[in-house]
Amino acid sequence: MLSPSSRSRPRDDAGAAALRRDAAGTLAMGALSLVAAAAAAMLWAGLGAWFVPRALAVFGIGAACVWHGLQAHAPQTRFGAANGITLFRLGLVALLAAAAWEPTSATPAGAWAVVLLATAAASLDAVDGAVARRRHEATDFGARFDMETDALLVAVLCVAVWQLDKAGAWVLASGAMRYAFVLAAFAWPWLARPLPQSLRRKTVCVLQIVMLIVCLGPIVGPAAAQAIAGAGLALLVYSFAADIAWLLRRRLALGAAF
Repeated sequence: MLSPSSRSRPRDDAGAAALRRDAAGTLAMGALSLVAAAAAAMLWAGLGAWFVPRALAVFGIGAACVWHGLQAHAPQTRFGAANGITLFRLGLVALLAAAAWEPTSATPAGAWAVVLLATAAASLDAVDGAVARRRHEATDFGARFDMETDALLVAVLCVAVWQLDKAGAWVLASGAMRYAFVLAAFAWPWLARPLPQSLRRKTVCVLQIVMLIVCLGPIVGPAAAQAIAGAGLALLVYSFAADIAWLLRRRLALGAAF
């Protein structure tokens, strides 16, 4: 007689296979839609020949990370509408990343287009989580996908602010901070421990994105942009420092078990 775990394994394998098929189809459609949108933007706005490859490269890296972490979406067997919205946000961020290196983005019309694109990517952040909860599709995978898309958006916005000469290269520190934190966890594993839900963390993330988008506005001069971006960086440093301090206190309290 098969054990309960043996009897459940075929169903688990079938569910995982169904999830992979659905995710593969969704990612492929996302990539094709991105290429079509990027090509249309390139022709309409007279963008450079590298616009489409740059956008596709950013999207491809994100899609590879999505595929790598897909198992955390179990027991769902569909990629889901909420993750589809987050994938659409990833596509917008990829377009924004490609546009940041275009000379036309430095013109008033180009800068406003970048602002609108960034605003759309940021605004949809309030949609995917609500859809996941309403449709009972919320998983650790979806939460991580959403968070990493936000982190990529911040990084891309920092590059855009720098490329448009609104602030010096120091502004890239805001976009690099999340990735530096992840890399530091390899040396100090206690940094990778789960953190409690935090309204402060969410608020700082939203403020950081809003501040960077404001910096991109053509009516905002370099001096004002540097002040705004500097304030955003200070808030981000404070937020990361608060999280690190909490993790350190937790580690000291629990000792080797943490």
